[in-house]
Amino acid sequence: MSTNPPPRPHAVLAPLGADGARWVSGFWGGVTTRTHDVTIPRMSSLLDDPAISPGMRNFRVAAGMEEGEHAGPPFMDGDVYKWLEAAIAQLETDPTHELRATIDDFARLVTKVQRADGYLHTPTIIAAAHEQDAVELGDRFAFETYNLGHLITAGVRHHEVTGSELLLDAAKKAAGFLEDLARNRPLELARSAICPSHYMAVIELYRATGELQYLRLAERFLQVRDDFEEGGDDNQDRLPVREQTVASGHAVRANYLYAGLADLVAETGDDELQAVLENLWRDVVDTKLYITGGCGALYDGASPDGSPWQEGISRVHQAYGRAYQLPNTTAHNESCANIGMILWSERMLALTADSRYADIIEKIAFNSLLAGIGLSGDDFFYTNPLRQVRGLPFPLRRPGDTALHPVPAPPPSDARLRETYLSCFCCPPNTARTLARFHERAASVSADGLHLHLYGGGAVRAVEGTRVLALREESDYPWDGRIRFVATEAVDGGIPLHVRVPDWADGSTLSVAGAPATAVSPGYARIERAWQQGDTVELVVPMPVRILRGHRLAEEVAGHVAVQRGPVVYCLESADLPEGIALERVAVRRGTEFVPVQTEIAGVPVIALEAELALLPLGGDSALYEDLADDPLETVRTRLVPYFAWSNRGAGEMSVWLPVVW
Repeated sequence: MSTNPPPRPHAVLAPLGADGARWVSGFWGGVTTRTHDVTIPRMSSLLDDPAISPGMRNFRVAAGMEEGEHAGPPFMDGDVYKWLEAAIAQLETDPTHELRATIDDFARLVTKVQRADGYLHTPTIIAAAHEQDAVELGDRFAFETYNLGHLITAGVRHHEVTGSELLLDAAKKAAGFLEDLARNRPLELARSAICPSHYMAVIELYRATGELQYLRLAERFLQVRDDFEEGGDDNQDRLPVREQTVASGHAVRANYLYAGLADLVAETGDDELQAVLENLWRDVVDTKLYITGGCGALYDGASPDGSPWQEGISRVHQAYGRAYQLPNTTAHNESCANIGMILWSERMLALTADSRYADIIEKIAFNSLLAGIGLSGDDFFYTNPLRQVRGLPFPLRRPGDTALHPVPAPPPSDARLRETYLSCFCCPPNTARTLARFHERAASVSADGLHLHLYGGGAVRAVEGTRVLALREESDYPWDGRIRFVATEAVDGGIPLHVRVPDWADGSTLSVAGAPATAVSPGYARIERAWQQGDTVELVVPMPVRILRGHRLAEEVAGHVAVQRGPVVYCLESADLPEGIALERVAVRRGTEFVPVQTEIAGVPVIALEAELALLPLGGDSALYEDLADDPLETVRTRLVPYFAWSNRGAGEMSVWLPVVW
């Protein structure tokens, strides 16, 4: 049923849907298989098991099919909708009768719960059924608009994939409820616009239906936010959007907001708003983005520069901090924030066709996104630190203070492991839907041809009138820099091709149809020719091991370096050190040679980097300060592993940044 998404009138690029892009082999082909075979079905069983999660049960209770009270956080409805979106994506690419039945059963359950006016929030509906006080939008942190946004998105996707009107009607009703709020209760809407998934959602509904009212609703969302006079740092509503110059506040909410506004720009051509978004994006990338692509450095912050007056500063959780404020051990980097940065960046890429947006998507994808899920595909991180140490004298807060059952005591600070189920379960289904739809980020089409953004085992097909160009990738990327595309179909000479050369890939070469290779610079290399089936395009990107240092104002990494090869950031784990060698003693000498070696972690093949590293003198563990010992430096032979693969071999220490010695 699905077709390629319609072009955005003011965007340069339009994404290829599942009809035009798939991961069929290689790195991302393996991740896709794992997502389909493990992540999505395992998540379905977790959400449907009342002994583990109240997710599905809340809907059955709200529908009157079971007795009971609401359980879990108020945003849990949205978690179920995100799983549903992942399942629908799998249905699109790998349909089965069983999966279709599971999806349709839940879709019917949703329609039973939804009120006639479009409102659906199981905590309120269950409370009302028990004749308890149940005031809709009574608490801005009830996440009602967030939940409705994810419902609308899932409803649109369900219609696109299956042709069914069932969930699309539910999406329209939900948008109708939001429309009534915007018209008659704008203050309540503004107060409740927490984590605004509904900005993106109503634009998707507009694109699916062509009904102008949903575009006008998205514009109204922005006006309501700008008119709100009770805002603060937490939800990016202290200042009107057009006056914002730095990213601040809750990182997930910020990234969702700016992604939704980029969607609005693609439909309206608002140049002023686009300039604001470009400036905010640069603020994140230039001053607040971790080397792994992680976003939202602070567990708790105050967006300290949001107001010059102390009494005007509000507490912020999961926050963007000051420029260059990038702690490692206490880095928050919620998986949802990293995904939000992908959502924002891909929309900016569509608006501009500027390769730097694809560069950031790649950075996040190969590092912080995949770090959020275990190599087994069924356990997850909520936060994504860049350093894990033993004996931390304070516990790092875990997501969710309450659950259906008592939460065990936090593990020791050096035993941070992924968990199969989190009482705050927002990140796992967000990861699932992102990976299930990741093929949609592989390539785009424009008036000037086909643009290849991401590599790792793709097959793409683009149509422009009577002209067709289809390519299949042959590569071992990101482990090897030789990326070869073979034209599997070329009709009427095909269309121009734009091949992305990553920003880190100086010295890259490109050859077409066996012709001598030519040098290409980072960005998109354009190829125009009369394509024939069997033609080849070979991009070779150098893959030297790079030793990177941080900005002089990034205090936490002063005197340290990080190691990167291709798009993959590496880390040192204590599992790769001899017994008795503490991780903090290991340092990198300038000029150290890192040798790529094939290995496996948890049965998954990866490239590790072997090296002879310096071993600093053993320090004390009691005094806050001590004299520097004059002991000579020793050495240790060890290996670094991809950051995304850390914490898959049991508890231990880890660090991305290592001291550098001369």
